[in-house]
Amino acid sequence: MTLTFDHVAIAARTLDEGAAWLRARGLHPELGGRHPGLGTHNMLLSLGPGEYLELIARDPDQDGPPRWFGLDGFDGPPCVAGWVARMSPLTPPPGTQVAQARRGDLAWTITLPDAGQMPRGGAQPMRIDWGQGPHPSDRLPDRGVRLSRLTLPLEALALDDRRLMLTGAGTPKTLTLTTPTGDVTL
Repeated sequence: MTLTFDHVAIAARTLDEGAAWLRARGLHPELGGRHPGLGTHNMLLSLGPGEYLELIARDPDQDGPPRWFGLDGFDGPPCVAGWVARMSPLTPPPGTQVAQARRGDLAWTITLPDAGQMPRGGAQPMRIDWGQGPHPSDRLPDRGVRLSRLTLPLEALALDDRRLMLTGAGTPKTLTLTTPTGDVTL
């Protein structure tokens, strides 16, 4: 049972607001799609093979509250909402449930927080298994953006990735990306 960084999620009130916020920082996400039954839709930005940034917001065309990334009632500027680690086979941590999702030829199994709030405020990762199918990063243009550092308010983490910096409780989650024009911190 190995955890591997998969993607980081930026929450926004709307995709338009979040995309404008990212573009103002030199980041240009691609249209992703809807998450049927989960109340959200997204845009994506490649962070290299097998990794991406997800801009996620409530989908106004779906009923029901979003069940992840703390988007139910989210109101504020775009921010790092959480992150996701690949795991196969998928084992749900306490306080989560396993859900199946599909969009086109993308199919995945993911752990969703029971209460819609992210584990440890988004510091602990949700878990995902893409199975044998394609990964979203496979079809995104590579713009040379890479994860440099994800700072997390945790004491310990069962994932060995030098890009993940654990700072202890009480510090904010931050994301630093290396781009062709310099580093960007979100």
